[in-house]
Parts: sequence; structure tokens; C-alpha cells
Amino acid sequence: MTLTARPGEHLTAALTDPALYAGDPFPLYRRLREEAPVAWHPGAGFWAVSTQPEVMRIGADPGTFCSGRGILVQEIGVSYPSPPTMMHTDPPVHTRYRRLVQPGFKPTVVRALERSVREGAAALVDALPAGSPVDLVPALSVPFPLQVICRLLGVDANQWPRFYEWSEAAIPGATDWPPERIEELQLEMWTYLVGVATERRADPREDLISAIATAAPEGDRLTDDELAMFLVQLLVAGNETTRNLLSGGLAALAERPDEWDRLRGDRSLVPTAVEELLRWTTPVISFLRTATCDAELAGQLIAAGEPVLLLYASANRDESVFGPDAGRLDIGRDPNPHVSFGFGPHFCLGAALARLEARVVLEQLLDRFATVEPSGPVVRAASPVIAGVKAAPVTFTEAAGT
Repeated sequence: MTLTARPGEHLTAALTDPALYAGDPFPLYRRLREEAPVAWHPGAGFWAVSTQPEVMRIGADPGTFCSGRGILVQEIGVSYPSPPTMMHTDPPVHTRYRRLVQPGFKPTVVRALERSVREGAAALVDALPAGSPVDLVPALSVPFPLQVICRLLGVDANQWPRFYEWSEAAIPGATDWPPERIEELQLEMWTYLVGVATERRADPREDLISAIATAAPEGDRLTDDELAMFLVQLLVAGNETTRNLLSGGLAALAERPDEWDRLRGDRSLVPTAVEELLRWTTPVISFLRTATCDAELAGQLIAAGEPVLLLYASANRDESVFGPDAGRLDIGRDPNPHVSFGFGPHFCLGAALARLEARVVLEQLLDRFATVEPSGPVVRAASPVIAGVKAAPVTFTEAAGT
């Protein structure tokens, strides 16, 4: 008996090949959108969803497409005794969890951070050389968000190199470190963060973690394990996404001097530039959901229990949403309904903070430098989860009078 091939089987094999992400995956995404917007990966056993309307529909419907059975391809078939992160939960558990941590990310709280965020950005930008090549990754985009995370945790910002190693160990494909080192670092990270959670419970300070640790609306509060789980998510998601937004975004601007000049000529474009760089870089490439019942997407039947991979990076270049110039970086693009922060109940808690960090860095760079241009190839990580940038060499030219 001959089995009928499912849609897109001839395209999806590359989605689990790390080499795709170290190179340019966008031509493949475009073919998926055109030929098989809901495509089956026979080897790994998941549906890849590449068009934005379908990605948004899945994100908005956790009842039909749940997170509790895994959010990464390598988690297909894995069963956790308890959720490893808040991202692995569904309502009503997720609703409760988010309600307990949301106060730490209110707009008023984020605005109160701007002074310290700006001071940290200014120090790093002031240290950048003018007229000679510099790799933005170690010089700016790695230390900056990690220093912000250190401040949120209420620890010395000079600890950021330690946090960097922990964060890298938590991202599949981010490094080529041996498995035993990754396991050691993950255990070290968990032990440290559990200790921080316990300490803040016993002796609260004036920091975000203490506020969340002691919050008890209606008598409910996070358990010690839940708080530690949140700290892991804060450390990893709170710096990896901003780091690669900055590295990838600034590298893209260096390759497009007209857009940099446009931004220098009209600083009111900074907020829309941040949104466009979020769309362009899409720091989180994809996350997984699992169908809880039979469903239909773009005319394709999804059977109960089948995993579905949301390709945010492809959705953010969907011509049906962003028009025929979806493949062009436009710092004035408005409206810009990108899905770089996810969609629905799992919309990123730290979106306002990430936007603040990106805006402040752009403003500091525009204050000091007249031009930025590439000084070598951008090196990308072979990760199917995070759009990691391992090297982004550029050369800045100082503005007159600075």
C-alpha cells in the first residue's frame, strides 16, 4: 500500500538542520508560505506553520493548542512531572502564575528603570571605539541586557559573565559546549537562583524579585519552586532576546546606511525603528504547541496530539500581512503587527523592558556616532530556537562635536 505524502514534506527536513539557522532560512520560509503554509515534518513528527494568521490563531487558543506538552521540538514526547517554566503552562495555571508576576512588569515599574538602563547603556556606548572595527556582541549586546538582569535580581552587575554562561547553557544549539559542561552550568544556575528566591523571601530588598517573592494577592503567592522557575525564565528570556535584537538589528542597520541616515535625520522614528528591528530579527524563531483535539488550519486537518511548530520568523515576513516589501527593512513601517513577542496569553511579559532597552541603546548610539558600517561577516548561531548572533563586526564614525 502506498502512503500519501502530507503537505510540505519535501521542504521541512531543513527545519531541524542546525546549518539552516547559521545561514539564511528566509528563502525556505517563503517557499513554505507559498507552497505549504501548514507543512508536515515526517522525521520529527510535527506540523510547521509559517503564515501569520495561522500563527496568531494558534497563539490565541491555548485550549486547542496547548503549551503543557512542550514548547521545543526536542520536547516532543517528553512528560514533565511539573512545568519547567511558565511558558510550559496553560490556563488556568498560567493565568494564576502570570497574575502573580505581572505587577513586576507594569509600565510604571519599567519606566522607573529607565535611568539605570540609560546609565548602563551610556557606559558601554562610550567605551566603543570610533574609526576602528568592533564586534558588537561582546562589546555591547551581551553585557548590556545581562547587567539589566543583574539589577533586577538585586545583585552586583559585574556578575554578568557568570549569568552569560548560564543563559547560553539553557538555549539549545547556542553553543558547541560538551553536554557535561552544559548540565553542570544548568545545575549551577538552578542552585543559585533557588538560593536567591529563598533569600528574598526571608529578607526582602528594594528589587523586582523581592516584590514578586512577597506579593500575595488574595492570599495567594508563588511557591519557592515557582519563583525559582520564574527567575530562570527571566535570566534566559530576559537577556537572550534583547541581546540578539541588538546584535542583529544593528548589523542590519550597518548594512543599510540609508536607514541609519534616515534615523539620524528624524529621531521620532526611533520607536518605529525598534518595532521594525524586532520584526526583522525575530529573536525567538519558533515555539511548539500541541493540538488537544482535532482542528483545522488553512484547510489542513491537525489531529489531536499532533505537535505544531509556530514559525514566528516566517510569520514576520508574511507578504499577506506586511505587503510586497515584507522582505525589506523599513524603520518607518507603521502599522507593524509583528509577532516577535508571541501572541495571546503567552505574550512576552518583558516586552516593555525589551523595547526600553532597544530604544535607549539606539538613542545613545545616535547621539555619538554619525555612521555605522559592516567590518566583516555576521556569524549566526546554529540554533532553531533563538536567532543568535555570535559576531557582528562594525565600524562607527564619530559625529561632529561629540
